[in-house]
Amino acid sequence: MVLRYDGRRLVPMVRPSMPEVTVDLSVNNSPFSTLIASPHDLHYLVAGFLRMQGVIRTPADLLSLSVSDRKGTVSVQVRDNALVSVRSPSFSWEEPNRALRLRLSERVARAPSSGPFFRPEAIFLTAGLLTRAEEACHVNGEVHRAAAGDGKRLLLYAEDIGRHNAVDRIAGEALLKGIDLSGKILATSGRVSSGLAGKAGFLGVSMIISRVPPTDAAIRICEDMGITLIGCVRGERFNVYSHSIRVVTDRFFGKIAGVTGAILSGGQSHIMGCDKALLPYREGRFIEAIYRKMADLFDEVIVVGVESGRYDFIPCRCVPDRFHGMGSLAGIHSALHHSNTERVFVVACDMPHIKGDLIRYLCAFQDESDVVVPEGDNGPEALCALYSKSILPAVEEALYSGRRDSCSFHEKARVMRVPKEMVERIDPGLSAFRNINTPEDYFRFRRDGGFPRG
Repeated sequence: MVLRYDGRRLVPMVRPSMPEVTVDLSVNNSPFSTLIASPHDLHYLVAGFLRMQGVIRTPADLLSLSVSDRKGTVSVQVRDNALVSVRSPSFSWEEPNRALRLRLSERVARAPSSGPFFRPEAIFLTAGLLTRAEEACHVNGEVHRAAAGDGKRLLLYAEDIGRHNAVDRIAGEALLKGIDLSGKILATSGRVSSGLAGKAGFLGVSMIISRVPPTDAAIRICEDMGITLIGCVRGERFNVYSHSIRVVTDRFFGKIAGVTGAILSGGQSHIMGCDKALLPYREGRFIEAIYRKMADLFDEVIVVGVESGRYDFIPCRCVPDRFHGMGSLAGIHSALHHSNTERVFVVACDMPHIKGDLIRYLCAFQDESDVVVPEGDNGPEALCALYSKSILPAVEEALYSGRRDSCSFHEKARVMRVPKEMVERIDPGLSAFRNINTPEDYFRFRRDGGFPRG
């Protein structure tokens, strides 16, 4: 999923990435080269490449050319086998470098949730500094530029007729000057491809920014390496293609506007044998700890589905269910009915490890769907999700029909499911979804000092 910074916040958008394929080229049954390119008209690419290498001079020199899209190979037969030895030892870095691939495979991907984090202003500043450095050099505009910065200033700047050469110059100068690029921003004037993303991963940068969109292979590498990849930086806009959590917009500061935080009480708690919300936890009770976390995120917090006076020690409104004995779906309905905002974010009273960053991330999509629900190991997590009042008729219809499942109304609503892979980038262990259902769960929880975060 691509997120677009629109000058105020990050919003999801549908934007296809530039496709990139790896092509193993053999000539006269011998490996010749590996090319990385756009997937269209590969026969033209290969013919031109061999012509530039001096392997063929006329169409008659090319006896056959076979492209296998499934295998990612191109097999060529040429008239003069002696010319194959003319192969140049130097190729674009778009050819995968075995030594670098091995070194990259040994690197541990950085967790984006551990930072560093950059405000949009830092991204625009870095892009602007690169532009000003270009203008100051008064060099032909066709050369490629690269720069490294910390979000406040440029640490290094380089230019070359080749975009990979420009990044190599940055790497070399950093090495010779003893500048650690870990956690820094790499800015480039060219398209970010898999090769350039691989170099950035080797250098340890946390963010790459460019004026143009990246290739799909570059996005995959940045996802694997924990790099935030940003393209189309123009004016006050940019696109985020991977690890958007490093881009700190206003959604990460202050309270979340237009949303009420709703804590669903434990109902009858038959399995536990007592009210789960009142279980001792961190010198208080479960529901107190959850309330504090929710109050940090929302101006309005309500506790849903409780008897009058039961939770008077919580400094917020406590509201009853309107459909008694109908489970969590009735709680969602009551939260929407009683809230003073158009949307509510619902959590259960027995989820001690809810994550503020995850809640903020999900609430960032509030204008896109009626329901925003993350997926965990067991499917959609309806009790850590965002709901709009627009679903009330569908929820009421489900309840009147006797359906209690929290997702039973989804076919009549606009539902955005956030894939588990996206959730794990913010909460790698999915601990936000772990709850306490049985006495054994609770005793294990106390014994282990709380659920492990990993």
